[in-house]
Amino acid sequence: MIKKYDFLVIGSGLAGMSFALKVADKGKVAILCKTNLEEANTYFAQGGIASVTKPTDEFDNHIKDTLIAGDGICDVNVVRKVIESAPSQIEELLKWGVDFDRDDKGDFDLHKEGGHSDFRILHHKDNTGAEVQDSLIKKIKEHPSIDVFDQHFAIEIITQHHMGQLIKHTTPNIECYGAYVLDIRTNHVHTFLSKVTLVATGGIGNIYQTTTNPTVATGDGISMVYRAKGLVEDMEFVQFHPTALYNPKERPSYLITEAMRGYGAILKNKKGEAFMTKYDQRGSLAPRDIVARAIDNEMKLTGDDHVYLDVTGKDPEQTKEHFPNIYKKCLSLGIDITKDFIPVAPAAHYLCGGIKVDLNARTTINRLYAAGECSRTGLHGANRLASNSLLEAIVYADSAAKDALKILPEIEWNDEIPEWNDEGTSLNEEMVLITQSEKEVNQIMNAYVGIVRSNLRLKRAYDRLEILYRETESLFQRSVLSKELCELRNVINTAYLVIKAASQRKESRGLHYTIDYPKKNEHISLY
Repeated sequence: MIKKYDFLVIGSGLAGMSFALKVADKGKVAILCKTNLEEANTYFAQGGIASVTKPTDEFDNHIKDTLIAGDGICDVNVVRKVIESAPSQIEELLKWGVDFDRDDKGDFDLHKEGGHSDFRILHHKDNTGAEVQDSLIKKIKEHPSIDVFDQHFAIEIITQHHMGQLIKHTTPNIECYGAYVLDIRTNHVHTFLSKVTLVATGGIGNIYQTTTNPTVATGDGISMVYRAKGLVEDMEFVQFHPTALYNPKERPSYLITEAMRGYGAILKNKKGEAFMTKYDQRGSLAPRDIVARAIDNEMKLTGDDHVYLDVTGKDPEQTKEHFPNIYKKCLSLGIDITKDFIPVAPAAHYLCGGIKVDLNARTTINRLYAAGECSRTGLHGANRLASNSLLEAIVYADSAAKDALKILPEIEWNDEIPEWNDEGTSLNEEMVLITQSEKEVNQIMNAYVGIVRSNLRLKRAYDRLEILYRETESLFQRSVLSKELCELRNVINTAYLVIKAASQRKESRGLHYTIDYPKKNEHISLY
C-alpha cells in the first residue's frame, strides 16, 4: 500500500514532534513510531534543558563550557547557533505547555550540572523529558494535519537505488522519496512517499549490554541513512553516563541524573572515600567523559562492580522534593537516598556522532533531514555537555522546518517508486537465533568497545561482529520481515560504525580513550 505525505517524520521524540508541529500548518504530516509516541529517548531525560535565561549568565559562558567539554572537535559556528537560539526555543516550549520548575519569585529554578560554569539547567523535578514529551504529545494529537502511525517501523530510506540505479557515497545528487515501513502488527510493508523526510530516531544505547536508553534505541535511523549512502561521522564518541543505578536485574539501567551531583552529591568508593579530586580538580562535577573513566578505573582498582553516590549530607526533605522519582525508585529497592549511599556504575547513554547534517539540518541526501541524537551537528564534539541534547534537538528541528518549508513548493512527486519486493522470502523460524545474536552484539560492545579501548579489543570486536553480520544479512534476504530481525540488522550496522570510527581515530580524545594512543593529536582530520 502506498501512502503520500508532504512530510514524513521517522521518530517521536522532541526533535520529531517539534518539527511536525512547526510544519503541520503547511502540509500533511505522518509520524512513524516503532512502538508509540511515549517511548522515546526524550521521555527518559531526567536532567533538563540548558539555556541562558538569567541576567548574570552569558551566551559566551555557555559557549565556552560547551567547547571545553567537546575537547577541540566542536564546530564553533554550530555551538553559537544552538546556544544563542536557546531562549526563543524555550519560549516555544512554554507556549506548547511545558512546565519548568520555578522558585518562590516565579523565576526558573535552575540546576547546575557537570561542566557548566553556572546554574542554567531548566527542569521539571527529575523527569523533564517526560514533561516535555507529554506536553508535545497533547499538541500532536490536537493537530488535524498530523497522522500518527504507532507500531510502524521504517526499514529503509527510499532512494534512486530502489529504482534500479547504482549510487555511491560520492554521488552528489542522491534523493530521498520516503521510506519502506513495516507495520509490526501485520508484518506488511507499506510504501510511505514524502516530499520531505526527517530522521529523528534517537540513540544507539541498545548496541550495549548496559544502557540507560529505552529498548527502541537501536540506531535505526543512522543505519538506514548509512545504507542509503548518506554520510555518518564521529560514531566513536559514545557517552557513558557515569551514574546509572547499579541493578544488574534491570535493563535499561535507571538513570541517576547529573543534577544530583550539581545539587551536592559526592562520588565515593566502597570505603566511603571521595575519589574524584584525584582525577580532576572539578571533582564530581567534572565533564562526563572524565567522571566515567574515573569510576571505571576505581572499579578496576578495587574489583568492585560499582561505586557510590552520596547525597546524605543534604537536607532530606529538599532531596525528596528535588528528586522525587529517584527517591521512589531507590526506595523500591530498599535504598533510602536520604540515609543510604546509592550504588552507581557507568552505562551507555548518548551518541555524540551520527548522521552528518549542515546548519539547516540537511543530510548529504537531498530532501532528507536529521535532528536529535541520531544526527551529528558538530555541537557536542568529542563529549556532550550535560543537558545540551534536548536543546540541540529543538533548535535543529526548527532549522529543518524552516528550510523544508522553503523547498516544499519546488518538489514534485515521483511516481516511479516500486513497492517493497519480498518475493522468494519465507516465514522466519530462527527467532532464538535473532535474540541470541543481539545479546552477542551487546556482549561484544560492552567487553571491547566500552569506556577504555585498544587496537586489540577493537579488532576482536570487528572479527566477531563480521560473523554475525553475514548471518543476519543472509537471514534478512530470505525471510519475511519482523521487527526483531530489522532491529538486529540495525544494531549490527551501528556497532560496526562505532568500531570502524574508533579504529580510525589514532588518539585519545573526549569519549574515545585508547591505551594504544593515550595522547591527543592537536591537528587531526579523519573524515
